[in-house]
Amino acid sequence: MTATLFTPWRAVSAMFVLNGAFLGIWASRIPSIRDVQGLDKGQFGILLLVMAIGALISFPIAGRLADRFGAARITRILAVLYGASLVGIALAPVSILALGAAMFFFGATHGGMDVTMNSWATEVEKRAGRPIMSSFHATWSFGTGLGALSGYFAGVAGLGSGLHFLLAAALFSMLCLPFATIQWTSERTVSHGGAPLFNLPRGMLILVGLVGFCTTIGEGGMVDWSATFLIEVTQVNEARAALGFTAFSVLMVVTRLLGDRVIAALGPVLVTRLSGGIAALGGLLAVVAGTYWMSLLGFALMGIGYATIIPMAFSRAAREDGVSAGQAIASVATLGYGGLLLGPPIIGGLAELTSIRLAFGLLIVLAVLMSLIAGAMRPSIPKD
Repeated sequence: MTATLFTPWRAVSAMFVLNGAFLGIWASRIPSIRDVQGLDKGQFGILLLVMAIGALISFPIAGRLADRFGAARITRILAVLYGASLVGIALAPVSILALGAAMFFFGATHGGMDVTMNSWATEVEKRAGRPIMSSFHATWSFGTGLGALSGYFAGVAGLGSGLHFLLAAALFSMLCLPFATIQWTSERTVSHGGAPLFNLPRGMLILVGLVGFCTTIGEGGMVDWSATFLIEVTQVNEARAALGFTAFSVLMVVTRLLGDRVIAALGPVLVTRLSGGIAALGGLLAVVAGTYWMSLLGFALMGIGYATIIPMAFSRAAREDGVSAGQAIASVATLGYGGLLLGPPIIGGLAELTSIRLAFGLLIVLAVLMSLIAGAMRPSIPKD
């Protein structure tokens, strides 16, 4: 029974759920943390940039640790540190420096675990001998939705963010970490000292990376600002505001589960165009209508629109003629992660200068741009 329950797929899926859940828990209580700390949007935007820097620094470090000690082992360690960093944010003293340090650690552990769990997922996929990466990303979205939903129930129960984060981190850790204890020998390689830490795309891959960038700016914006948008624009309480990111995450899960079949039927170019249109429509509903239920519908449509873009971008990069798959995927991932990290502080800065409603208008523009450059997703033709 135990051997059947604790399988490699479930072990990695549990890590994706845990990683997503901690991010969703954080996202659901951002307005509360901002209020406790007495921060305006501009100050909080700077702190989000600090968190992004923590994640950016962690990428190459986590990659090299995974190469040396094994992705599975480092993922387990980072999962524990990630949970501790979540609690650390809620317990940080009322000080922008203390909160900044906590958010830097949170960003670093989140980003590092993201790298190592994807490396572990690649190993499991290779052993399975069939594509299963989309299913892992679906479980991540499922985790973010569960984490955000915990914010709704914590708000209804009147729990402070400190107690909420502590209880939620303990619960998700107890449910997920046992799966990661399976016996697994990860691949280990020796890093080359002269290899660059970050690869930037070239040629047509620049446009592929830009498609991913447009998507991940929206994803990052939804994580950190969707609750604030609903509170300020629709005048709902914190508990109901937490359902905005939940709606986004749930529809992203469903779309990712169905995505492989849709892409096979329609092709990546058409799916990218349609995805951009759906995400733009969702943004319009939220920004223009400005009501709670229309905003929830808009966020759900944005989840559908963003869901399949990054997997398609990686698949397209791997088919680029004249470039190794690993190098091509790494270059596109760099731009993709850049959008996820830069999105929140950019939206925060725009919200401070204008309003959160107008700041979300940027996501509409980027979704339209994504549709316009969808042709870049067509696989390149090998040269003779």
